[in-house]
This record gives sequence, C-alpha cells and structure tokens, in this order.
Amino acid sequence: METLKQLFKNNIREYGMVIALVSIMLFFEIVSNGTLLMPLNVTNLIQQNSYILILAIGMLLVIVAFQIDLSVGSVTAFIGALSAILMVEHHMGVVAGVTLSLLLGALVGAWQGYWTAYFKIPGFIVTLAGMLLFRGLTMTVLGGQSMGPFPVSFQKISSGFVPDYFHGAHLHITTLMIGIILTVIFIYFELSNRRAKQKYNFDVIPLPLMLAKIAIIALAINGFTYILALYKGIPNVLILLSVLIVFYTFITTKTILGRHIYAVGGNEKAARLSGVKTQRIIFWVFVNMGVLAALSGLVFAARLNAATPKAGTGFELDAIAACFIGGASTAGGIGTITGAVIGGLVMGVMNNGMSLIGVSIDMQQTIKGLVLLLAVAFDIYTKNKQS
Repeated sequence: METLKQLFKNNIREYGMVIALVSIMLFFEIVSNGTLLMPLNVTNLIQQNSYILILAIGMLLVIVAFQIDLSVGSVTAFIGALSAILMVEHHMGVVAGVTLSLLLGALVGAWQGYWTAYFKIPGFIVTLAGMLLFRGLTMTVLGGQSMGPFPVSFQKISSGFVPDYFHGAHLHITTLMIGIILTVIFIYFELSNRRAKQKYNFDVIPLPLMLAKIAIIALAINGFTYILALYKGIPNVLILLSVLIVFYTFITTKTILGRHIYAVGGNEKAARLSGVKTQRIIFWVFVNMGVLAALSGLVFAARLNAATPKAGTGFELDAIAACFIGGASTAGGIGTITGAVIGGLVMGVMNNGMSLIGVSIDMQQTIKGLVLLLAVAFDIYTKNKQS
C-alpha cells in the first residue's frame, strides 16, 4: 500500500488526470443512460475532437517552451480556406493540395516564430496580432462565403475508416485484430522496460502492481477497439492522431531537441549559457505549431466538407485548456504529450456529455472555465507542496 501511495504521489499529475477522465466518462455514461459509450457516439467523439487534439499536441510544445500561441484557431481557418481554393476552385490534386497547405502552415509559423525568437516580441502579442491578421485574411480570401465540396478522397481524412480486410458481418474484425496486436506490443515494451531497469539496478514497481497495470490497460485497449468494431471500425483520423502522439512523445522524451525545448522553458538564460540555441528552438517550436494548425485546418475542412470563414473559432482556447488541464505548467518546462491529449479528451467528453444531457451552451462554457481554473490551481498547489 505504501508503494502504491508513493507511486501515485510521484505521478500525481498523470494519474490524477487519468482518474478524472475515467470518472467523468463514468458519470456521463450513467446520467446519459448509456449513450456516451455507444459505438456511434464514441466514433463521433473521436472525429469531433481530432482537430483540437492535433492543436493540443503542438500547443504543448509551445507552452513547455514558455510561450503561447493565440492564433491557432485563425490559422486553422486560413489554411482550410487556402486548401479549398487549391482543391475546389483550382482543382489541384489532393496530395499536392495537402502538401502545399502544410508548407503554408509552416510559413505562417515561421513568420510568428521569427518575430518572437529574433525580435524578442512576446509570443502573446505576436500571436494575438496573428489571430486578427489570419482571421481577416480568411474572410478576405473566401469573400465571407463557404467554399466546397472537397474531393471525396480528401473527405476521407476525417470521415473515412480503416477497411475491414476480414469482411466481418456484425463486427469489424480488422479493428479487433489491431486491438490484440497493440496489446501484445504494449506488454512486450512493458516487460522489456522492466528488464532493462532491473539490469542496471533501477527501482521498479512491484510485480503485482505491474501485472495489474498491464491488465487494466490491456482491457482498456481491447474494450475501446471492441466498441469501435461494433460500428465502422477505426476512423482514419484516429490513425493520424496515434502517429502524431507516438512521434511527438518520442521527440519530447528521447531526443536532444526535446530536452532542449524543456530546458528553454525551464530556464531560458541557463539553457543559453549551457549552449542551447534558444532562439532557434523557439523559432522551430512556432514553425511546428504552424504545421499542426494547418493539419488541424485540413482535418476540420474535411469533416465539414467545406471551408468556412468562422472555422476554428475558439480552438486556441480549447487547445490551451487541454494542455493546462493535462498537467502542463504555466511557468513552462513541464508537460507531456499524453497529458495534453488526456486534457483534450476531458474537454471533449465534457462537451459531448453535457450536450447529451441537455446542458445549455452558456452553462457548458461556465463549467469548462471552472474546470480550467481548478486544473491550474491544482498544478500550482502540487508544485508548491513538492517544493
């Protein structure tokens, strides 16, 4: 029991948010009479929140570097508009259109990163200007009108599903197989990681706790894939999200670049004196945010099957809230990709659950604001307690 308490104390941010997410899901599952976890609703939940989760991944790196980006909602709309002009108006191929849109997103990020990193203008001001600038450009290029429809192949980015190669009658067999494969991979890595720690005499959690952890996560993976298999299987956008989560988790935890980002956010002056090229790090963090904002805009446009002037409204607030709810520190230098994703899921489940039980939009905003405030207060409280 003492080991369990110590384990929870050392990982209070991560475990606390997982427990909060599970508790919120169970609450809304009960009060919605089982609607929340119905296969169709779970699929809609993934598709509806995919663009926010993409933004949250990029925003996490920005916040860890002790910066902020208020323009991502407007950039999402702007790139969505440009993609429509390329693919709908000028009939550009989907691959070329998507590639060019992502490059334009990188240029937007470079523009904002340049002013922030090399001119030392606070990111808050630069991106506030960008929020106004790119929203205005979106209205201008679209002429205040929506533009669509997109090619069918482009729409499948957000609304398509992984095909069932086994042609199951009532269950998506391919989805179930993917769940089993993921479970085997997870167990292999957990056991390998434990053996590596034991080899170098590092502390490891007791075997019963580890087996319990493996059993719970394996059950969660296969339960999730089973729910998806009851409908149409795994959405394409979930594959995209999974790739992003794995890639950016690797970058932040296993690479020199990731360590430099955390160092800049923790103490920029100390990082610079240690040889970290702080200006370059901040610049590339904003470039990355621009690319992910562009990707979010493409996913959103594909889901709507149109580019609209009002697309992306409020997305920046949802992305920032997801990071802070997921354990990112307001002082920079602290935060994880999985935490940001969990924070985004907390927001998404709350939005969906409150809509299912008939809570008004106004009250939803009130509750979300309170949750954000409590999450940041919890972060400050735990940080002060540990220090």
